[in-house]
Amino acid sequence: MSDKTAGWQGMVADWSGDREAFRVPWGKAMMWIFLLSDTFIFGSFLTGYMSVRISTTAAWPNPSEVFSLTIGGTQLPLILIAIMTFVLITSSGTMAMAVNYAYRGERAVCSRLMLLTAALGATFVCMQAFEWSKLIGEGVRPWANPDGAAQFGACFFMITGFHGLHVTAGVIYLSIIAARVRRGHYEKYDIVEIAGLYWHFVDLVWVFIFALFYLW
Repeated sequence: MSDKTAGWQGMVADWSGDREAFRVPWGKAMMWIFLLSDTFIFGSFLTGYMSVRISTTAAWPNPSEVFSLTIGGTQLPLILIAIMTFVLITSSGTMAMAVNYAYRGERAVCSRLMLLTAALGATFVCMQAFEWSKLIGEGVRPWANPDGAAQFGACFFMITGFHGLHVTAGVIYLSIIAARVRRGHYEKYDIVEIAGLYWHFVDLVWVFIFALFYLW
């Protein structure tokens, strides 16, 4: 046996030993690593937003006024954001149910719940697109804001856009996994739990965005 072959076998044995020690499937471990890196990115964005918000000398727009809808002559502050948040939190519940049914071996129910989760995610993205179009129509841009601090537009479009990109990717990801689960492509259902980890992370990040961006 060559030294090169022995080296590869030793590396495989080391990694297999780690798996046996920690009892974590590789897919789940890699997803946790990905989510940890994404946590740093979102954390940097939100920390930067707070720094800009605190240090800027220009008047920062009032979220209750900026993100309000007028329905029937009545101004409803943050009503759209509240509905978006409710939709995304509800999708976390349907995703948890999908994981539960996956481990019970009920493929059809699991697939339907995952597709429902994806549909709720798509609804969230559509509502966010409506919110963007409303603000753009009012003159808010990444480089300008008619109602106060110019940094507001840059922070808003960057943070919510980056999160919306994650939700969109999640919708596609869940739809593909749901279709494969329904067709019986997986002998084990760790893949559904791994998809659930990603989706719960996306929902959790939105809670922080909602608290720091819309309520502060």
